[in-house]
Amino acid sequence: MTNLPQPSDHDPRAALRASDSDREAVAERLREAAGDGRLDLEELQERLDRTFTAKTYGDLAPITADLPGGRMHAPPPQPPAPAAPPAPPLVLKGGVAGDSRRGHWVVPQRIHLYGGMGGVKVDFTQAELTQSLVDLDAHGDIGGVTVVVPTTWRVELLHTESGMGGVSNKTSKLPPPEGPGPVLRATCSGGIGGVTIRHPNRWELRKLRK
Repeated sequence: MTNLPQPSDHDPRAALRASDSDREAVAERLREAAGDGRLDLEELQERLDRTFTAKTYGDLAPITADLPGGRMHAPPPQPPAPAAPPAPPLVLKGGVAGDSRRGHWVVPQRIHLYGGMGGVKVDFTQAELTQSLVDLDAHGDIGGVTVVVPTTWRVELLHTESGMGGVSNKTSKLPPPEGPGPVLRATCSGGIGGVTIRHPNRWELRKLRK
């Protein structure tokens, strides 16, 4: 039995799994070496047997280490995939007729609300979150802004300007939810219509159960 060089313990990639194409590449190098007279038929067969039973790059490397071209190395690590760009912020403007977002919808990290004349209502009770923190910027204007959050959410008011309509966080009347959960971080300007953040009322809960 031919004594082959032992795999290096210093190559962190030696434990990576080898593919069929990796094993076939080693086998082709062995056949070329035998054709050049570097290996006899017995050595060729022995090394081919080891090649096709090899599981990792560390198993394959010693098989060709004493042949021209040196050891077979694992492929270089791939650079991490670029992070997906953040979703664009949601902007709702009440205008004259008003605007709303309710039912099932995907929540971006940033939301900007402008009540306009018709008002804006955003309901998170059936929304799909992609992150646990949502930043909301609400301006009551004339029509006002209403924000409905589930009872499992925590609301943090970073800055408020009451204006004539005021800013009301009615979720603070309930005990804070236990453990980590979604956080709505809000900056609010009441304007004339005001900004209200609350949990679902009885009518809204009845609709959810149907």
